[in-house]
Amino acid sequence: MKVRYAKGGRERVVYLDIGARDALRDYMEIREKERGGLFWQARKGGRLVHQGMTDDAVWRLIEKRAKIAGVTDVSPHDLRRSFVSDLLDAGVDVTTVSKMAGQASVLTTAKYDRRGEEAKRKAAKALDVLIPAVLAIYSQKK
Repeated sequence: MKVRYAKGGRERVVYLDIGARDALRDYMEIREKERGGLFWQARKGGRLVHQGMTDDAVWRLIEKRAKIAGVTDVSPHDLRRSFVSDLLDAGVDVTTVSKMAGQASVLTTAKYDRRGEEAKRKAAKALDVLIPAVLAIYSQKK
């Protein structure tokens, strides 16, 4: 999906999995293909109004859904943090995550990294395969 006015006024491409793609396609059929912001305001009864959602409306929607889920102290930016952190947890490299999040610097992306000690242990285990091979080569040279 092409985002025409991403953060910083830049255009970028966002990749969607099949479930997200299908959900967005279904929404676009309801919303129709008129130009404008992706998400429109909804009136009571679910009638969509050809007007983009305000920042306050997005905040209220997130708070409402968080309350239903039993989550407290949530903000729209938490969605961004979760997106970045979940990709890093899944083993996606920081450069790719930075590009997917539309961040100009991997240093900004690294600030979201919450992986901690378990990620370091997992990384160290990746060397377990290499060390015996290196030792074997070294011992052959003697």
